[in-house]
Amino acid sequence: MTDPFQWFADWLVYGVLGLSADTPFGASLNFFVMDIPKIFFLLVVVIYVMGWLRAFVSPEQVRNYIRGRSRIAARSTAVGLGALTPFCSCSSVPLFIGFVEAGIPLGITFSFLIASPMINQVAVVLLAGILGWQVALLYVLAGLTLAFIGGMVMERFRPERWVEDYVWKIHMGQVQLPERDTSLLGRHLYAWGEVTEIVRRIWKWIFLGVGVGALFYGYIPGHWVESLGDHWLAVPAAVLLGIPMYSNAIGVVPVAEAMLLKGVPLGTTLAFMMSVAALSLPELLILRKVIRWPALIRFVGILAVSFMIVGWLFNALAPWLPVAAAP
Repeated sequence: MTDPFQWFADWLVYGVLGLSADTPFGASLNFFVMDIPKIFFLLVVVIYVMGWLRAFVSPEQVRNYIRGRSRIAARSTAVGLGALTPFCSCSSVPLFIGFVEAGIPLGITFSFLIASPMINQVAVVLLAGILGWQVALLYVLAGLTLAFIGGMVMERFRPERWVEDYVWKIHMGQVQLPERDTSLLGRHLYAWGEVTEIVRRIWKWIFLGVGVGALFYGYIPGHWVESLGDHWLAVPAAVLLGIPMYSNAIGVVPVAEAMLLKGVPLGTTLAFMMSVAALSLPELLILRKVIRWPALIRFVGILAVSFMIVGWLFNALAPWLPVAAAP
């Protein structure tokens, strides 16, 4: 079955505009025209459906749900909720303070803070729709594992001693949640509000991500990528490249798509995606408001090393992984 988005891009770029698929500009423009409508279509559908289903989930409810559980149950719950809830790095400070006030151990809090931005359900659906469910499943499994283990490692450093003093003095209390409309119309309005708010907030990063991916796909020589892709230094280079990028898991999907289409190994691509989603500079600057430098440096180091291990592992296992070839 022909991909309607690819058909439209071929018709417009190669038919109407008369460009050649053998030129860098033609290939880049075709990639851009194909990916933009596909990503926005999937984005609207998935955000609406997820907004409908989680119309009543708030940070306060997440905090209260985790409180009082055993360590293993609380950590597993924190990782699972972090993957399912839509909170981005901008929510890190209030969530961190709320978890501290609720008496939730910081190691569990760090597990949530790792999983929440890195495993974005919209990005997972985009990954499945663009690169196949095998890539999406590998990304989710790796992210859940890193969030669980990363929080445990952070807990070994006793990070409580590096929490800013003002955080311990804040008493948020029990938040009185507003009564919500449970009718079908109320759920629809909430879900559509989620669509408009999230799209308004991230549309420019989608255009930027698709633009970068299109330039990479059209202008980076395939033989150059292949000569560097298998080198063991490619994985740490991808992690270091991803940290200063200001994007999220959604915006980096088209870049990952272009990397795989050009022959970049799966592990290198996953390591790059994870560093962009979970180690972006804006998130680190926000976290610095509540934890001191020793904790922040350890947090970054643990994640960076973990992403490299994931990259090297998946690159080594690539010949045996049931991952569909990039389209």
